[in-house]
This record gives sequence, C-alpha cells and structure tokens, in this order.
Amino acid sequence: MGKKGGKKWGTGVPFGAGLSPSIPLSCKRLELGFPGGGVTLVLGMLGGGAGRWSNGKCRLMSEKKADRLDLPDEIARHYASGQEAERLESGPGRLERARTQELLERYLPPAPADVLDVGGGTGVYALWLAECGYRVCLVDPVPEHIEAAQRALAASDYPLTGASVGDARRLDAPDASVDAALLFGPLYHLTEREDRHAALTEALRVLRPGARVFVVGISRFASALDGLFSGYLDDPAFAEIVARDLRDGQHRNPDDHPAYFTTAFFHLPGGLREELEAAGFTWERTLGIEGPGWLLADLDERWNDAGRRACLLDTVRALEERPELLGLSAHLMAVGRKRGA
Repeated sequence: MGKKGGKKWGTGVPFGAGLSPSIPLSCKRLELGFPGGGVTLVLGMLGGGAGRWSNGKCRLMSEKKADRLDLPDEIARHYASGQEAERLESGPGRLERARTQELLERYLPPAPADVLDVGGGTGVYALWLAECGYRVCLVDPVPEHIEAAQRALAASDYPLTGASVGDARRLDAPDASVDAALLFGPLYHLTEREDRHAALTEALRVLRPGARVFVVGISRFASALDGLFSGYLDDPAFAEIVARDLRDGQHRNPDDHPAYFTTAFFHLPGGLREELEAAGFTWERTLGIEGPGWLLADLDERWNDAGRRACLLDTVRALEERPELLGLSAHLMAVGRKRGA
C-alpha cells in the first residue's frame, strides 16, 4: 500500500516475486553482510491438500494443469492480477524480505533437512532455501504460483524436491515428516479462527518432535499507520476499511481497490502466541519483521546507502521484541516449537 510503490503490508510472498530478485539469492547473504545460516521449514498461505507425496517424499506436480482450490474470489483475483509482482524488490518489501531471511537464518537449524513450504507463492524463499542446501517441497493454493515457480526452477541450479497445489488445512504430508514449519500467509488469508487453528494443527502434525513453526501475521494497526503516512485515510472508503480493521481485525476491500489489499485477518501482537498455544505449540517469541522502518518516506534512499541501511537494520533488531512496539511493524513473526525430543 502507500502512494509510492504499492501496498506495504500485503502478503509476504507475492505472485511473480523472486524471479529476478534485487537481493541475490545467497544463503550467505553477502550483500547485507549477514552471517550464513541454515533453515528448515514449512512456508505458508493456504497450501497442502493436493500435495504430491510418494513414500513420504514430495515430488513435482504432474504436467496436467492443477485445479484452483476453492479460494474466495477476491483473493484469487488479487493474486491472479499480478499486482504483488515486485513488492519484495523495492521500498518496504526489500526490508521485509531481508529481515525475514535474517530471522530464518538466526533461528532455524542447519541444512540439509526436509522443508515443506506451504503457501510459498512462486518460491521466493523456497528457491533461496534450496540454494542453501535444503530439500524443499513447495505447496501453494494458486496454480499460477506453482507454474511460475516451476519456470524459475528451470533456470536454477538448485532444484526443489516438489511443487504442487494444496491447502494448509489438509496437508498430505505424513505425520512427523518435516523438520520445521513456516506459515507466511495462512494466518491472515484464513480469516476464521477455526480455519487458522486447522492450519496450525496440521503444521503440528507434520513436524517432527522438537521442530519449530514460524508463522507470520499482519499487524492490526498496519492499515491505519499506512493510511496516515501515505494519505489514504483521505479516502472515506479506506477510512471505513481501517475502522473495521481496528475493531475486529477483519480486513475487507469491497470495491476491489487495487491499492487496498484483499480479504484478510489482521492480528493483535499477542494473537499469534494465543493461536500457537491453542494448537498445541510451545510459544517461544514474537518478533517485528520490519519494525517501524517500513514507514520511512525515504526508505529506498536509506537502503541504497550501506551505512544508513546498516543503521536501519540495527535499529529494527533492537526493537524487534519490545512488546510495546510490536504493533508498529507491518508484519509479525511468531516462533513456536512442537513438544518432544
């Protein structure tokens, strides 16, 4: 969102993103000076049910075109339109992407390991993880995302173990078969609590004992903050959207305005912990991904200056777990662990 560069707090893995990334796909993350690190996970949106598993292994989708899942029409239109194509390559998206990679490198176990990437869109993070040495199976509810990921795979030296269409609430993966789970979308595109609970309990089921889940939510306050800084609150229709976001977290865009995102649920900072614990996980932490940095009007200028970028990232890190400031971040990441060894 925002008048410059499109929305700042939409889905973490947009349609078409990552096919020509501005940040090199490198597990050592040399451009940003981050140390190397390993990741094992399940990425999320609505993925899973039509996954292709054989003898406990995920394999590539057949050449037959997959059927679209029963997504709400407005969500399907949003992703089919390609509106999100370049969101992670400039402005707040670059900060979001860099910080997401940093947090994964910090908290996830080393490669090699089995990764089930559910709802990973076109494979932005899945392809990066594969380059880092992980065995990654990508699942997403949008067939066009899987097709784009397979096109990207054709040009990559780091293959995925599989890519298929599916639903996070009904995973085909066997019990205790993956090393971590990361849901980067189910907990906001699944707007009903029972559906989010189903996605989390499925992640719990497929994780090995002791493995971590990583979930992302959109802050309840993201649209209000963006509207204030970008001027969208001057539009009475957007002001009504924000009022409902603040009231109950149910984000709706009845006129399908291209800058106002699509149907979603926005969490309060403590909500991700509550939902993880209700599903049976041990909650470990909730972190602000972008912190308040996504609101900077000169973010691109700062990002392109190595010294100012380092200062920005240091500040975001310093604030990432301050509970009184979590809601200022557009995206929140919560980390939980499956009980056991």
